[in-house]
Amino acid sequence: MGGSINSGDTAWLLACCSLVLLMTPALALFYGGMVRRKNLLSTLTLSYIFMALAGVQWVLYGYSLAFGADIGGLIGGLNFLGFQGVGALPNPDYAKTIPHGLFAAFQMMFAVITPALITGAFVERVRFKSFLIFSLIWMTLVYDPLAHWVWGKGGWLNAMGVMDFAGGTVVHIAAGFSALAFAMVIGPRKGYGKIPMEPHNIPLTVLGAGLLWVGWFGFNAGSALAADGVAVNALITTNTSAATAGLVWMVLGWLDGRPSTLGIATGMVVGLAAVTPAAGFVSPMAAFVIGAIAAVICYYAIRFRQNRNLDESMDVWACHGMASTWGMLATGLFASVELNSAGHNGLFNGNPGQLAVQFLAVVVTIVFVFVVTYVVAKVLDMSIGLRVTTMEEEVGLDISSHGERAYS
Repeated sequence: MGGSINSGDTAWLLACCSLVLLMTPALALFYGGMVRRKNLLSTLTLSYIFMALAGVQWVLYGYSLAFGADIGGLIGGLNFLGFQGVGALPNPDYAKTIPHGLFAAFQMMFAVITPALITGAFVERVRFKSFLIFSLIWMTLVYDPLAHWVWGKGGWLNAMGVMDFAGGTVVHIAAGFSALAFAMVIGPRKGYGKIPMEPHNIPLTVLGAGLLWVGWFGFNAGSALAADGVAVNALITTNTSAATAGLVWMVLGWLDGRPSTLGIATGMVVGLAAVTPAAGFVSPMAAFVIGAIAAVICYYAIRFRQNRNLDESMDVWACHGMASTWGMLATGLFASVELNSAGHNGLFNGNPGQLAVQFLAVVVTIVFVFVVTYVVAKVLDMSIGLRVTTMEEEVGLDISSHGERAYS
């Protein structure tokens, strides 16, 4: 039986598609405000382009690789190429009460924002052509297989019982550790650590952070794939973690001098990333703990990165990779079947084995995404080159790559 369409679930997921797509322009603003003014358009474009690039790749073959008929637990088959067979009827393997096409569209929005997150690692110095080639390869070799392992019917991590509600592994750990690998290959911006590289427009970043928070309700609560109690709980836990992390970051900033606006906005995003894998499985009080601890971990991860003099420019690794590493483990601690019968209990509810499964998923994801990204970036760097010339970097990528200026 395919299941029957529920109009409430369908309406909610249609709205969530829009909310999650909104996160990509929000991310563009979030990153755009933090670069120098000569690189604003370039930075916006790096995020925005995925609405086109991933939007096409997903329909042509990405969805099929991620959610097609399982091949050995590792990858989906090619039975959904070009969205063939992905239509108005439900797919009982993924969502019994909404059209299959809507499930595929909702997943597409995740495929759009995940590679966009990585761009924070290499702003202000990446060659646009090399970036496009890298992105297409990354979506195909990293994102699609990983989505199949964790969420695909028959995926090997899925079969082991890994709990990742809305993308702790598939989105945030994948983007964070890929960003780290890419930054290590491309090297720092010219003058990094010697000349000031201050954000040129913090209000843009704050606006982006606020819109990300709004979009995240679609991201996390939408991952219930129904308009039900699990979605409501996910919305509340998402908000609680973001709110707590923002406050804790503010306090940490105060202890170091003054609480910065940019810092508070960053803390909020960290809380959102941390609760993503847990949102539909844990209580609001657990989300409070997840957000508070995430803020501390990520605050000091940024400090660690700065002390190593590594120019991972927008701290994707610290704010997404480390936040969701903790979030995945926290899911293994706090998850409760009372809140979501589709999940498993965590350690604190009598199931220590779940923590081990979560830990395995985290380690496998980190190793897989880091190694593949590093190799792909290295090969591209040695063949066509990842960086713009020194002169182009000096002038700014807005003019040298796109032939226009953000501000006259």
